[in-house]
Parts: sequence; structure tokens; C-alpha cells
Amino acid sequence: MAAAIGTGRVAIPLNDQGIEVSGIELSAPMVEQLHRKRPDLPVVVGDMTSSRVPGEFSLVYLVWNSLGNLLTQAEQVECFRNAARHLAPGGRFVIELWVPGIRRFPPGQAAVPFHVGSHHTGFDTYDLSTQRGTSHHYRHHTDGTVTYGSSNFRYLWPAECDLMAQLAGMSLEQRTEDWLGTPFTNDSENHVSVWRKPPDRHLG
Repeated sequence: MAAAIGTGRVAIPLNDQGIEVSGIELSAPMVEQLHRKRPDLPVVVGDMTSSRVPGEFSLVYLVWNSLGNLLTQAEQVECFRNAARHLAPGGRFVIELWVPGIRRFPPGQAAVPFHVGSHHTGFDTYDLSTQRGTSHHYRHHTDGTVTYGSSNFRYLWPAECDLMAQLAGMSLEQRTEDWLGTPFTNDSENHVSVWRKPPDRHLG
């Protein structure tokens, strides 16, 4: 089951491999785009903190830093709990998330650059008291104009994710820096983490 399935960037390739995928997505326009490509893929339009998809799943995944779209700690905790509710015993919850770049944010600095290129420049600003931030995007176009866009997020640490998983009845099984299995270290800027719901003891 895909939380924040979006337009199916991950779900459709999985489905093409014969894997049954269902999803939750808050944005109805994104679901419309997905269904133009894959009309039969089941999606519930709703909030990933509370919406339910019929059935139990061996895997729930939440990728592309989407957990940060939830802007309070309470909402993020409920996302973990909702993921656990969808898992069959022994099932796994997988997230892909960035590690906040706070070490690059010395006192007095207003923003941290995350991308500087010929066509795009991006900066993050942080409120350390709330763990909220804003990504600022400046896009440079061929006609010489520059457009601005922004998005808000709440950052959280891997250890904070582990506590949220524990509150939802899951435990950490694996954490790597990326999908290739690169070991997670103090210098890692991203993590792919896997938490497991306990197996049904009656089934051994």
C-alpha cells in the first residue's frame, strides 16, 4: 500500500511488475492523473493519517520525503499509526526521508542552499523551535525571467521516526542511506528506514 501515492511514479512501475498496489492520496487532481495512466489502480482520496484502504498489506511505503508534508509532530505520529493499522502481522513500513541539514546552518545564517544550478536555485529556511521549514525555489527561464515558488515542511530526525514507530507498535528492522543499501552514517543526508509490525504469535 502506498501512502501519498501521488501520480503513481512508484506505484505504476511496481504494478507493471505484477505487484498489486493500492494507495492513499490527498490530492484529487493527482489521483486523476494517475487514473489516466492506470484506471484500475485503487486509490482512496484522503489523508494518510486517517484514511483506510480495504485489506491488510505486507508492505506500506511512503517515499520522496512525503512524511515531511505533515506539518505537526502529532500528524506524523498518526501517519505511523495508520501505516501500522494497514499492515498484516509481520508486515513492514518503509519510508524514504532526508536528514535535516542543520549542521550547515550556523547561527546568524538565514538559509541553507540545497541546490544551486544554472536553471534552479533552492534554499531551505528553518524554524528550530517548531522543526518547520520552507523550501524556496527560484527558477531561471530562457527568456531571462525568474519565477519563485515555495513549499512548507516539518523535518524530523531518524531517531524521532523510530520513536513514532514504537508508539505505533513497530520496531526498526533496517536503515540505509539509500535504496542501494549504502550504510547509514553520521554524514548521510538521506535515509531509507524499515520498521516491522510484530508477527502474529499464534502463527509462530
